[in-house]
Amino acid sequence: MSWLDDADDLEGDFEDYDESSIRTRPNPKANRPRTKRRPAHEDAQIGRVLGVDRGRYSVLLLEGSDDERTITAARARELRRTPIVTGDQARVVGDTSGEEGTLGRIVGIVERTSLLRRSADDTDQVERVIVANADQMLVVVAAADPEPRARLVDRYLVAALDAGIRPLLVVTKTDIADPTAFLAHFDGLDLRVFTSARDEMPVDEIGAALVGHSTVFVGHSGVGKSTLVNALVPSALRATGHVNQVTGRGRHTSSSTVSLRYEGPEGSGWVIDTPGVRSFGLGHVNPENILAAFTELAEIAEDCPRGCTHLPDAPDCALIEAAQRGDLTETGLARLDSLQRLLQTFADKADQAPGR
Repeated sequence: MSWLDDADDLEGDFEDYDESSIRTRPNPKANRPRTKRRPAHEDAQIGRVLGVDRGRYSVLLLEGSDDERTITAARARELRRTPIVTGDQARVVGDTSGEEGTLGRIVGIVERTSLLRRSADDTDQVERVIVANADQMLVVVAAADPEPRARLVDRYLVAALDAGIRPLLVVTKTDIADPTAFLAHFDGLDLRVFTSARDEMPVDEIGAALVGHSTVFVGHSGVGKSTLVNALVPSALRATGHVNQVTGRGRHTSSSTVSLRYEGPEGSGWVIDTPGVRSFGLGHVNPENILAAFTELAEIAEDCPRGCTHLPDAPDCALIEAAQRGDLTETGLARLDSLQRLLQTFADKADQAPGR
């Protein structure tokens, strides 16, 4: 028998089969095939993220209503690479009753109006997101113990203005030292300043500035930030510490970022307390935005040539020419020096980039 005869026999054997004869493997879970399409979650509720603890988020739902409640929620799998931070407006589904033992699920984040970030240092491009949707930053600094650091405050101001957040400044411990010389560093800036002593804390004055706003509190460890938060929000019970007499450094007492509601005689607002930091990197900031933190210098810089770096060796820089003519006050010269130090950091980083 030839191979042609074998082929004819095989063709005859398959004549009794059609598409219905194909056996498919049954689905043991009896569910639909997986798809990349996610549900729209049109029934999701919008809530304010108050804080996070070990992967669980405290979310305030129905803010300001009679049914206002705080629930615990987890992050949905599809958001595993999306940072969720204090101040976010989160879309929540699942059990939103807020009863003990229940757990909702965050399935989305509403578009943010602002995002305050920092990096470990000026050369680090990895961003640390601090808070979302804040519209004010209250920088807390001590007049002494620990000594105030004008350069650190400059960095806070740059980060705030880069994020579109209005900066405020409070100087604590003015009963220990006179802050006049320190505050002169910020002359010419559109910066509201409060001063606070041990027995004269301007709680009502600061509180009035918080009404209707979401204000993030930042400051060096040991400057009295947690003490101020506790005075404004008595129920906060934020831990307070002391300054090491040997190193002059404060001990980190607030270990997490949390939103607290301020209730005052003129209305309410939100206080966002953050852990104390000893450095505030600006690696994420666009250098072109730094000048905006120095309002009085920005006006002079409008006469600079296009692409001016404003560094000491920049040709035809209006800022440098103003300094040489004596048009800048002593404070203005100090501000220019601060600006150039920050800009130099970015210039050095660019020179160290691969391929340069």
